[in-house]
Amino acid sequence: MNSKELLCVCTDARHMSALSPAEMQGWTILTVPTLSAAAHALRERRYLVGLLVDVVGPPHLMGEVELFLNHHRDVSWIAVVEPGLVQLPAYRDLVARHMADYHTRPVDSERLAFTLGHAYGHAMLCDAALPVAAPPTRLTGTSPAIERLRAQIHKVAGVNAPVLIWGESGSGKEVAAQAIHEASPRAAGAFVPINCGAIPANLIQSELFGHQRGAFTGATKDKAGLIETAAGGTVFLDEIADLPKDLQSNLLRFLQEKTIYRIGSTRSISVDVRIIAASHVKLQDAVAEGAFREDLYYRLNVLPLTVPPLRERKSDLPRLADELFNSFLRETGGRVKGFSNCAMDAMMRHEWPGNVRELLNRIRYAMVMADGAVITAADLGLLPDGSDQLGQALDRSREKAERTALLTSLERCGRNVSQAARSLGVSRTTIYRLMEKHAISR
Repeated sequence: MNSKELLCVCTDARHMSALSPAEMQGWTILTVPTLSAAAHALRERRYLVGLLVDVVGPPHLMGEVELFLNHHRDVSWIAVVEPGLVQLPAYRDLVARHMADYHTRPVDSERLAFTLGHAYGHAMLCDAALPVAAPPTRLTGTSPAIERLRAQIHKVAGVNAPVLIWGESGSGKEVAAQAIHEASPRAAGAFVPINCGAIPANLIQSELFGHQRGAFTGATKDKAGLIETAAGGTVFLDEIADLPKDLQSNLLRFLQEKTIYRIGSTRSISVDVRIIAASHVKLQDAVAEGAFREDLYYRLNVLPLTVPPLRERKSDLPRLADELFNSFLRETGGRVKGFSNCAMDAMMRHEWPGNVRELLNRIRYAMVMADGAVITAADLGLLPDGSDQLGQALDRSREKAERTALLTSLERCGRNVSQAARSLGVSRTTIYRLMEKHAISR
């Protein structure tokens, strides 16, 4: 049988006595002394279960611990803490929101081993059930607008001429560019995206065209530019309108001659690469204002495409939202199960000025911050004034019923959290989270 793997963060090796060798048979344990070491370990290897031994401790470290746990929500964390800490609201809230379970000192090693085993088994089930993140290069949808774009991509993919893509910010211009590349004869080559507005002006020529050793201070060795590294493939120049005017002439020369000159070199280098450019700015307007070369515009605008904004393809929204939701399930551990009807109605009413990028950000935020099992319109920040009264009424009714059930169970169990958790069929951490949510003191 394969060994189960556990990442243990323990600041003091003497506290490892809680992990009895007899009880932990069948486990391979990596113990690290700091959260930064744990973060490094998680970059190197995936762990389903983690143990924090006395890490949730001094108040001045709370921010660091919370930041670490927010970045590693896909791990089922078990905490070992001093008994008095969980009586303090700040510590109780941290444990309730981020931990699968917790133990207080003195630790019962047999019970801790059982908790870890249960957490590992549950994590394995979730890991098998959760779908793999959807690839970011898919053109999702069957709306007339997206079908037109898909047909245009199929036509332009087979030729080698430059493509100019226009679309609003966040609409998916890079997705369309990568779809062209993947459907083209160059699919086996590199796809190199370059954001022309994100590279400092003093570096962009070197980044695009490369340089020779000694060409300027700091140029200690020859360097190939991004265009050169994409030989045999495709270069995607995003936000081409931000390319400085003096570099536009260099790009024009490359499009005409298919050769580049590295900075500091007099030798031309032939490069076989296809150029796809994109902009949220209408380049005709930039040409009229003198900010963009007219001859370069016509060189790029051989095969123009337009990516439709999300508001023009609303029929694709439910499927697109589900794909984005599934892509973050592993990150959030599958705690949230889907969208409420009110949330989906609110999404269909919203105009999405930030397009697909706004949809992605709202869904990701809601999956992290939602209190319930489903995402509500409020979780998405999409409650229009006075237009979702039914949804708000349902949410208020659910909150009231939840609070009443919690209070009744606690009173029946004499305020014993463990007994209340068993009677409601939830974990103690859920009880503590709900008590905090509804301002119910112990």
